[in-house]
Amino acid sequence: MTKSFVLKEHIFTFLFWFVFTIVLWCNFQTSTEKYLAMIQASIIGICSFTFTHFLTNKLLPKALQAKKMRQFLIQTIIVIFLLSLVFSVIFTYLEAAPKEELPENIWDHLPYLWQGFYMSLPASLLINGSACGIKFYKEHGRIERDHILLQQAHLENQLKLLQDQINPHLVFNIMNHIHILMKTDTQLADFLLMKFSDILRYQLYHCNQPMVPLDKEIEYLQNLVEVEKLRWGNELHVKTSWEIHNKKADIVPLLLVPFIENAFKYVCRLPGQTGYVKIFCKEENNNLYFYVENPYSEIAVHKKKDGIGGIGLQNVKKRLKLQYPDSYDLKIESDNLVYKVTLLLKLSEENEQ
Repeated sequence: MTKSFVLKEHIFTFLFWFVFTIVLWCNFQTSTEKYLAMIQASIIGICSFTFTHFLTNKLLPKALQAKKMRQFLIQTIIVIFLLSLVFSVIFTYLEAAPKEELPENIWDHLPYLWQGFYMSLPASLLINGSACGIKFYKEHGRIERDHILLQQAHLENQLKLLQDQINPHLVFNIMNHIHILMKTDTQLADFLLMKFSDILRYQLYHCNQPMVPLDKEIEYLQNLVEVEKLRWGNELHVKTSWEIHNKKADIVPLLLVPFIENAFKYVCRLPGQTGYVKIFCKEENNNLYFYVENPYSEIAVHKKKDGIGGIGLQNVKKRLKLQYPDSYDLKIESDNLVYKVTLLLKLSEENEQ
């Protein structure tokens, strides 16, 4: 809560009770002397402010936080009765009628006090009820805002955790490729190292943002595919198609990576067979169509504890639900030892951020 907001709230509170006291004074002076009417109005204003301030600023926030609204209801009734009792004393002993009209025996004042108490209850109920209603609305709004901020922070942490599970796996996987090639083909390892630097640069400087340009993400995916093609050489046939028309389209970073990783990880490479990976990506009218296909071997899948897709695919599903609710259609098929992934995604544009 900023200082300016607190100052405005204090000014509003002061003006409200000041106007309230002036209205009471104007009402009382029609039936009593002006100075006596001012005393009555001032005492009632000060007492009303004190009781309602204690009720709304002390008791109500604690009750909302502790979820003890029944206890607060009892406290409210007690405060209303106390304020009515104060009003009764003021009306009985500061009324326009001369004090000589009151009985000399103080116990005989009780009927007058009871009458004043009874007549003051509606006013006391209205004052405290209105103050509690306004304060409850403000406190409830603040609690809702805090809850939304807490949910947002939790969502951001969860997304960061899911994304961080992708980055290290890619880095170690590519470094392992380079390590193997350094012993067999240093020229190819050098080229692969250059590709790896582009991949690492993208992950370090772009993936910390909530959204990245689609063309940059596609360029990153193309580098990953090039690395895999260099790794497997003639053992694997890779066919790709990339069509991006809208350069302003944005996408969350590293969302499509697990699909490509799984395709190369589980593709069938049995002796005497040449596996294949098909990747088709097209953006049109701010909609992304992404398709991956690869054959797989049941033997290779059974060796994996988490099955085909694994943790990476689970993370993608979670991210889609969190970051693209009602804006995607993911279809995963596994028929005749062919694994197919189809994703339709409604993208966001840079000017919509």
